[in-house]
Parts: sequence; structure tokens; C-alpha cells
Amino acid sequence: MGFFDSAQDVFDKGVSAAKGVVSGVAIEQQAFMKGFVRLCADGWSQGWHERNGGNLTYRMTEAEVADCRAFFYENPSEWIPLGVHADNLRGAFFAVTGAGSYMRNVPLDTARNVGIVEISATGDACRVVWGLKDGGRPTSEFPSHFMIHSVRANATSGASRILYHAHPVNVVALTSVMPLDARTFTRALWKIMTECIIAFPKGVGVVPWMVPGGAEIAMATAELMKTYDAVIWAQHGLFCSGADFDSAFGLMHTIEKAADIYVKARLLNEGGDFANTISDDGLRAIARDLRLNINVSFLD
Repeated sequence: MGFFDSAQDVFDKGVSAAKGVVSGVAIEQQAFMKGFVRLCADGWSQGWHERNGGNLTYRMTEAEVADCRAFFYENPSEWIPLGVHADNLRGAFFAVTGAGSYMRNVPLDTARNVGIVEISATGDACRVVWGLKDGGRPTSEFPSHFMIHSVRANATSGASRILYHAHPVNVVALTSVMPLDARTFTRALWKIMTECIIAFPKGVGVVPWMVPGGAEIAMATAELMKTYDAVIWAQHGLFCSGADFDSAFGLMHTIEKAADIYVKARLLNEGGDFANTISDDGLRAIARDLRLNINVSFLD
């Protein structure tokens, strides 16, 4: 490859890659962005993201922001009002999937399908400082993500940084046939698979059907996320939070696998009562032996 071919290759990869040649590691090669991209790809491979369904956000650390500043746009986008506000996230930076973006395309062109947004000093607006090429905007559900991040940061003393939303088939199916309350859903999943009470000892929250993307569903979900690491949206999908990409994906995977087992067991049993499940005393024993701080209000 000649000099001009090399120069054209750098140019085609965009401004961030060109800056990376002289300034350091491009954003696509940062460890957090590699983890972000992998989660998107893994979720797509599980079949959780039809069309442009689902989204992912990550609250960046100060060190990651410092490493990425050299690649930020000299002229960020206009400020985008969020319709909600959070004082504890003023000035924060988030990696976020784009509105209309397909998860399957994130690994193919990260800078087009993913962006980094800065939160305003007033905590009620954001602007794109990297990625989302050609005028892309953050996912329409970013206001929901934003409010949930605020709650989870408070609930975990800042440890929670990931919020992952997907449309796992069996979880969504159960919202059409089960009462839409946290206790019913949690007990069904805890009692069908041993790992569930370990993966989500506080249980799973449930939000009844609402129009996605607005302030109402954002506030309802954020309220539940004061208690739960995961919240189901009826007839829609599942939100999972975590300190890192593995924990958020693993929580989603565990809940969906348990829902899959529950659905299959119901079909095998023709809808009748199960012959065998984990008893409440069994759940207490798991919590005792593994020293889990479980939601005891969900036990009989």
C-alpha cells in the first residue's frame, strides 16, 4: 500500500481515527468502547434486537473522558433538551447508541451508530461531542436512561454505570399472561432456576404498558430502579443496570433464560401447577449460605 492509499484509508475512517494517529488511542479502540460494542453484538446474536430495537448507555469515568477529549468534535451539536433533569449527572459524559441505529451495525461502523454525549451544567440537556455521524441523535429513550442512571448512581454510591435495554422474547411474552407486579414475576423466576435469586436478590420490577421514550415511563422506571437492578416494561422489553458490561449483560441473560425455562415448563405441564419448584425455605437457604441480602417481602 502506497502513501496516498494509506492517507485515503485514514481519511475514510473519520476525524477521530485521524487524530488517533498523532494523539493517542482512537475512541473506537478505548477499552470501554470495545466493551460497549461487544455487548451490542452479543445482544444482537441472542435475538434481542429486532430492527432498531433496544439501546445501551454507559456513564464514562473522568479518566475515560480525559483520554477521549482529543477526539471530541471542535463544534459539538446543539444542546438537546431531555425533558427531565438530574443534578447528580450535571457535566457527565455518556456513550450511547443512536436513534434508529441497529445493534447489528454497531461493530461495523461504531462512530455512525454510537455517540458520546455531554450533559449540560444544568443537568437537563445533552449535546453530541463524538460519533453519531451525519447528524445522528441519541436514542429516543435516552431521557429514560438518564433518569435511571441518576437513580442507580445514588442507589449504588456511583458503582452502576451501565444501562442496557433489550427485547428478550420470553420476558415480553410473560407480560401478556402474568399479573404485572414485581412479586409475581420475581417469585416465578426465583423458583424456576437456582441462579436467579443470586443474580437479582432484590427481585425484578415491572412497569405496566406506557408509551416509550417519554417522561412518564422514565419516572416510573426510575422509581422502581431505586430498589431493583432490573425492570420489565410490559409488552416491550427489559432494562438491566450494572457496574460493568459483563454484569449488565449477564443479568439480562439470566432473566431471559429463566423466563424461557418458565415458558417451556408451562407448556410441558399444559398450564397446570408445577410438580417441583424451589421452595421458599429453599430460597432462604440459598440466601443464608451465600450471604445474600434478598428482598424477603417476596417470600411466603
